[in-house]
Amino acid sequence: MNEKILVVDDVPQNVMLLADLLEVKGYQTLRAESGEKALELIRSERPDLVLLDVMMPGINGYEVCQAVRADASTGILPIILVTALDPAQERIKGLEAGADDFLSKPINQPELMARVRSLLRIKSLYDKVEQQSKELAEFNHTLEGRVAEGIEQLDRLGRLKRFFSPAVADLILAGGADDPLKSRRREVTVVFLDLRGFTAFTETADPEEVMGVLREYHKAMGELIMKHEGTLERFAGDGIMIFFNDPVVVDNPSANAARMAFEMQESFKRLSQGWKKRGYSLDMGIGIAQGYATIGAIGFEGRIDYGAIGVVTNLSARLCGEAKGGQILVAQRVLASIEDMVTAEPVGELSLKGFHRPFAVFNVTALN
Repeated sequence: MNEKILVVDDVPQNVMLLADLLEVKGYQTLRAESGEKALELIRSERPDLVLLDVMMPGINGYEVCQAVRADASTGILPIILVTALDPAQERIKGLEAGADDFLSKPINQPELMARVRSLLRIKSLYDKVEQQSKELAEFNHTLEGRVAEGIEQLDRLGRLKRFFSPAVADLILAGGADDPLKSRRREVTVVFLDLRGFTAFTETADPEEVMGVLREYHKAMGELIMKHEGTLERFAGDGIMIFFNDPVVVDNPSANAARMAFEMQESFKRLSQGWKKRGYSLDMGIGIAQGYATIGAIGFEGRIDYGAIGVVTNLSARLCGEAKGGQILVAQRVLASIEDMVTAEPVGELSLKGFHRPFAVFNVTALN
């Protein structure tokens, strides 16, 4: 056993007798022959129990007891008062001073050991509760930190899901993809789509009708963006810009873009049929371009978005502008990446606004 017991008595023979008896039973002992020395050892050695004589010169046993109880760090230290005085009278004084138990001189050894074991058992249980309390406090502190971190992660995940599919957002948070807000240059495939006849529709329809159509359109297209793990750059009224190959790199971003574009046109056909029954005549054109762009955070503190800047984004927007309802127009570089998986027909060399040279443009009509 590792329990440490402090024996305090101004008579050295009494100290020796009690200490030897306790050591034979396997306890460690500390010895003090005055109240002052006892308090010093209690502070420095932290015993598990004190056998304390009452009548001592200087600081007596009651005063030692009171000093121990007044100190928060030793307030629960078990104390057995040892006295040769009238036990009944001394018990009241001892209780008032803070003693836990009493022994009368001369000491009865079996009684001594029984009381020592009982108080040490109580002290052990208290220590265990105290340790569990500390562990619980530490756990709660750690839990608060984890909860705060979790809330921050959920908040960041919510922001990321404005632009990325849930799987990509989770990947970014887990460190499996580039930080989307850090500026970088990368080759991407950009898809731009918008509606044909939308301006005329807004001039004649009620605002509530316009918003209803946009909600249906954005929902249908948004689901396909998420399905194909595209990166949503922005919604701008009826215009939507998506790109592939950032922040997650893919083997053939143009192939992903083409598959998504075909599903979008099929989905739009179903939407368009419902709108026609309500008197709305709308179609959708899509343009796809491939090239390098600078990607990262755009905006200012308090309003930061994620975007791509470069010729490729302008090219995809211009191709979309040239596309008729139902068409998917691609630049030659895109066709070179997907020619084994699609059927395409040349549209010709188109002069696009903002570009000095014409571009060879192709209408992709089917997936093979």
